[in-house]
Amino acid sequence: MLCFYPVFGMELRMTTTFPSISISTDRLVMRPFEMADIPAYIEMMNDETVVAWVDGSNPYTQVDAERWVRRIAPAERSAGHGIALAVTEFLTQRLVGSVRLLNTDWRTRSTEVRYITAPWARGEGYATESVLAIAQWLFRDQGFERIELRTPADNTASQQVAQKLGCISEGVLRNARIARTRTENGTDGGWTDIRTDLIVWGLLPEDLEGVAEQLADAGDYGTYNSWQ
Repeated sequence: MLCFYPVFGMELRMTTTFPSISISTDRLVMRPFEMADIPAYIEMMNDETVVAWVDGSNPYTQVDAERWVRRIAPAERSAGHGIALAVTEFLTQRLVGSVRLLNTDWRTRSTEVRYITAPWARGEGYATESVLAIAQWLFRDQGFERIELRTPADNTASQQVAQKLGCISEGVLRNARIARTRTENGTDGGWTDIRTDLIVWGLLPEDLEGVAEQLADAGDYGTYNSWQ
């Protein structure tokens, strides 16, 4: 999809959809979701930590997963809203998370990123690695100028990802997100909605300078290699 903006009597050609892509690092491949991802995706989305912080059906069913893979995720890209990618291990090809761009503004070249890590893959630095890779791709290859992260105030793991990437904390949106917490009958599978603040983080191209090298030296992630 293309659109044109008049600028002082000239036309500026602007792309309004992301390409269908696969982004790779030394350890990870981020690609469009496939039907084979569904069993692991259902398991990830029903993990208690994911249920607490991520919007989605609870419990997350086979129908929900098929709708996501077949319709919702592809539509995110084709409608120009963003892109949703499965995060998989390069060697094993197993699903270890997801990374999603949304609320994309093509005129200002800015977008929001959200990420999920599967419980069996936590502690490996995969969230930082995948978000860093997609940020490098956006800034270097797609001409983007801003990425925004919004992390719940009590989700320290998500905030650590933003900090490692060099994001700048820009403020707090009070009572801006619905999260979930266990009820007193939590052993019976009970959950209740709660309101939480969101910390807004901004990432600009200059904020990312040197971050990849620092993380690589610390052994926290594999560097961004290519996309296709």
